[in-house]
Amino acid sequence: MSIIEARGLSKSFMQAVKEPGLKGAVKHVFLPRHIEKVAVKPLDLSVEAGETVAYVGPNGAGKSTTIKMLTGILMPSAGTVSVNGINPYKKRMDNAAQIGAVFGQRTQLWWDIPIVESFSLLKDIYQIPDAVYKTNMELFIEMLGMSEFIHLSARKLSLGQRMRADLAAALLHNPPILYLDEPTIGLDVSVKQKIREFIKQINQEQNTTVMLTTHDLGDIEDLCKRLIIIDHGAIIYDGSLSEVKARFAKNRVIFFQVGSPMPELYAQLAQTPGMKLAQQSAQEFSVSFDRYEYTASEVVGRVMRYGEVVDFRMEDTNIEQVIKAVYDGNLDLNGTGK
Repeated sequence: MSIIEARGLSKSFMQAVKEPGLKGAVKHVFLPRHIEKVAVKPLDLSVEAGETVAYVGPNGAGKSTTIKMLTGILMPSAGTVSVNGINPYKKRMDNAAQIGAVFGQRTQLWWDIPIVESFSLLKDIYQIPDAVYKTNMELFIEMLGMSEFIHLSARKLSLGQRMRADLAAALLHNPPILYLDEPTIGLDVSVKQKIREFIKQINQEQNTTVMLTTHDLGDIEDLCKRLIIIDHGAIIYDGSLSEVKARFAKNRVIFFQVGSPMPELYAQLAQTPGMKLAQQSAQEFSVSFDRYEYTASEVVGRVMRYGEVVDFRMEDTNIEQVIKAVYDGNLDLNGTGK
């Protein structure tokens, strides 16, 4: 059995509907009206031990609701879920002992005591052996650079420091599963990279299963091999990150700097099917082309026939552009582009 297994998992909420103003509030007291809000439609999900999975979607798609059902915070409206053989809602204490969770907007640290004391309390709560605690603390302090703030209280930490401390707290008891909900939100580049390197090492060395929800596409490309996209409560794509890029990132762009203007070339490219010209200046331009119709060497060769190429560089469509197209409704991952 997979380490995370869900079948027909769904969640609905009853949402109050009130008319505006005092009259509407009074009316709702005597004649309450509610509508059903479906946050997650019935979905099937399997995650193998050691996988790194990106679970992404636009705001309100159902990402956090799914994670909360997997962690046992929310009870599903329907369906079944098993996390390492345990029903997370019915056996919340047992489930908590085998998972780590980091929610970017919340902390699990005690606000008014030094974070080293928070770690000590977590050691007692999870009944972590002394040797394991000592080894993990030394590793986490070194890898996450926590020595400079480990004796400060959580309220005195910067956002980046708090996120590193929360990540260490979530992994202190060596859980086989780690849930990350927007773990790098609002962080600067250097702290993001430190956290990503740490997560990759934990996954590789301890075979920790990682399930990540994020709007930071850099996190996805750096950490995850599998991509699941959810929209309006339903999974619309589940596959490898490389596959979605290969299937849908068909456009490539080459940026050119040339020795002198090439008006004849510009006119020709503007009328060539499968190519798109964008001029930055008289001697700097880019050519976007369908990689299934043309090769990069064909495009470069065509430009070189018209004059001197001083410099050029090539870019592939990245995963951010693909996912943005899905969010905007311009790409159907179950079929073809719209």
